[in-house]
Amino acid sequence: MRKHFESTGNWLFRRRSYLPIVCIAVVFVSLQYFEFPYGSHRLDQLWEAFCLTISLSGFAIRILTVGYIPEGTSGRNTTKQKACILNTTGMYSLVRNPLYLGNFMTWLGVSLFARIWWLTLIMLLIYWLYYERIIFAEEEFLQRKFGREFTDWAEQTPIFLPKFHSWKEPSLPFSLRMVLRREHSTLFLIIVLFITMEQAASLITTGSIESDLMWFIVFGIGLAQYMLLRMMKKHTNLLNVSR
Repeated sequence: MRKHFESTGNWLFRRRSYLPIVCIAVVFVSLQYFEFPYGSHRLDQLWEAFCLTISLSGFAIRILTVGYIPEGTSGRNTTKQKACILNTTGMYSLVRNPLYLGNFMTWLGVSLFARIWWLTLIMLLIYWLYYERIIFAEEEFLQRKFGREFTDWAEQTPIFLPKFHSWKEPSLPFSLRMVLRREHSTLFLIIVLFITMEQAASLITTGSIESDLMWFIVFGIGLAQYMLLRMMKKHTNLLNVSR
């Protein structure tokens, strides 16, 4: 059974970049049931801001995680498990999977957007079924590689719900360059998702796409930072980090 769980988890690990596509498809199918709360566009804007705040809190968790990690850990690789050291300080002293917690908060905000209870339930089930096996496979790999060091850390640190009183200072200083290099696409994805959902909801409820200046400004800023940082990452050494 353990081998089956690990094999399935590794298979999903290599395909975890497809999860956002599945989630986006579910969200946009559900938007056909969208309507303004009590017929009020103002209340809808407040709800959108609330959902965006939840998603950005997930992004903040990722920043606080990525900014303190050494190179060669907590990567976006989709080929195989790898870790040069075991992260146990900073966000990893609160919870064993802070990046997955950040992703969860981001998608929770997205799923709440349409105010449809079954959409949030479906998203929670997709996330749980997908990441349960991935986490199992990752921890099997870490157990084999780090042995007692992993066991001691895992016994003190919860898998997904943070234990705030166990905080340990990060072993490395915060690296803004590491964050900019690895997380610029995450912020842009959040911006694009919310703008697209807002425009789709407007089309469904009013029959037209609204020209909201605020969202266009947000999109312009997000696109500019994404293109600039992507160019810097590909063509310069400015975002390279040696830790």
